[in-house]
Order: sequence, then structure tokens, then C-alpha cells
Amino acid sequence: MDKAALRRALIEERLNLPDRLQRSDLLQQVMRIWLVNRPDTVIGAYWPIKGEFDPLPALHRWKEDGELLDEPQLRRIGLPVVNKQHKTLTFHAWYPGCPMEEDAYGIPKPKDTEVIVPTLLFVPCVGYAAGGYRLGYGGGFYDRTLATLQPKPFTVGLGFTHGFLDDFEPEEFDLPLDAILNDNGVVWPV
Repeated sequence: MDKAALRRALIEERLNLPDRLQRSDLLQQVMRIWLVNRPDTVIGAYWPIKGEFDPLPALHRWKEDGELLDEPQLRRIGLPVVNKQHKTLTFHAWYPGCPMEEDAYGIPKPKDTEVIVPTLLFVPCVGYAAGGYRLGYGGGFYDRTLATLQPKPFTVGLGFTHGFLDDFEPEEFDLPLDAILNDNGVVWPV
């Protein structure tokens, strides 16, 4: 399997989905429902690039919902910041209007906010397969980060239905996600 060619094809397909906005709305709903009974108060996510699903509106709503509970909960959202030396990620507090700057890859990241440790981590999927395996961009940042984060967060892949790969063969260093959500609902575990 030529993973680089597969990535390019899936990204191109995702960018050209004629109904991407409708799929995004559906995945926003799936995510919001899925989060309802989660005990987490610190969630890590990502800044969407290359036509990825944007998890931040659903997470901002989740944060606000926590403040409206009978016993209000301080909920935090973190976005990744790349450690170029170790090629891992740390998560820095994010909120709408937060000062941002570009990282080494041109992706916006929170500027000068505190490091937080998520107990739940939403991960973007270029593609995904049975068993909770994801096809990312090939840099290995999430795999290296998850191998070192303690305690290990619950990991959830987010992607559109077009990204399902029925013949994907994970490599030995690929770590399976705990769950995968797409615009049709929960994909993994089934």
C-alpha cells in the first residue's frame, strides 16, 4: 500500500466533497451527543486543515454546557503545539478569541497559554479502518505523543465517511484509537 498516494487521494477527495458542509453539521451533532455523558473536563483537539472536520464549535458548546450545569464544571479545550526537537505534541489552552500564532508547519496554535493535559483527545483522520486504526499525515506526531502521555487519554478519531479504508494494514507502531466518529455516527467500537 502506497500510503503517501492514499493520503493525497483522500485529502483531494475530502476537499472536493460537494456536501462537506452538510457532513460537518452531521458530525457536529454526532460529537455533541457522544460527549453528553463523558466525565472529561479537559479535552484536546486540533485546528482543522486541508478540509478536515472542525471540532471546535462542538467543543466550545460542550465547554459552555459545563458552565450551565447545576454544579458548574470548569471545562478546558487544548490545541496541539509541536515540539520540533522530540516531534511530539503538547496541548495548550484554547478558547474563542484566544491569541494565536502559526507553528513551524503554518498551523495556528494558541500563543502563550498554559499547558493542559487532556483526558480525552480528538484526533483528525485522513482515513480510518476497522480496529480503530487511523491514517494520519505520516509525521507520527500523535503516535509518539500518545506513547508518552501519562495518563494516556481516551482517543477519538474524527473524519467523514469517505475516509473509511476497508483494506488498511496498520504498521507495528500504529496505535489504535479508542473510538472513531464520522458523519453517520460511531464507527468504532462497533
